[in-house]
Amino acid sequence: MTAVDRPIKILISEDEIAKRVEELAGIINSDYLGKSVKVICVLSGGVIFMSDLIKCLDLDIKIDFISVSSYGSDTKSSGNVKITRDIRDPIEGEHVLLVEDIVDSGLSLYYLKNYLLSQNPESFKVCTLLDKPQRRENDVAPDYIGFTIPNEFVIGYGLDYNQYYRNLPYVGILPEELI
Repeated sequence: MTAVDRPIKILISEDEIAKRVEELAGIINSDYLGKSVKVICVLSGGVIFMSDLIKCLDLDIKIDFISVSSYGSDTKSSGNVKITRDIRDPIEGEHVLLVEDIVDSGLSLYYLKNYLLSQNPESFKVCTLLDKPQRRENDVAPDYIGFTIPNEFVIGYGLDYNQYYRNLPYVGILPEELI
C-alpha cells in the first residue's frame, strides 16, 4: 500500500499552502526591502517549504542548510538536540531568515536560535510553515507563521513519519493505526 492509498485526513490543502506561501513571501519582501538575506533551511522537512518560499521572494538571497536531530524514528522529541549538518558559510553581519517546517515543542528552534545568534548575524528571524503552540516547552516564537495547527502528528509537504510521506502535496494528519 502506498501513501496515496492510506487514509490520511487532509489538514491543509495544496491550494491553501500555495496561497499562504505567497502571503508570507509578501510580508518578508516588505520587511527586508533593499536588504540581502541569508535563508537557512532546516533539513530535511523544511526543504519543500523553503523552495516554494524563495521562488516568491523578490530579494537578493543566499541559501544555506542546517540539520538537527531530536526525533529519530519516533513521533515525540527525545529532548536531545544535536546538529547533524552545520551551515557552510559564516553568518556574521548577515540578515538571517531561518526556515522551518514546524515548530512543535520548540526545543530544536530554541537550540538553533541560540546557536545561530552566537555567530553575530545582523538580524535573525524565523519563518515556519506550521506552528503547534500547545506543545511548546520553551519560550520561543516564530516571526512568520504559515498556519497554527492543533496537537496532531502531521505529515506531508516535507514533514515525515520515519522518513515517509514528505512528498505529499498537502499537510495531513497521520492516523494512529499507521504509527
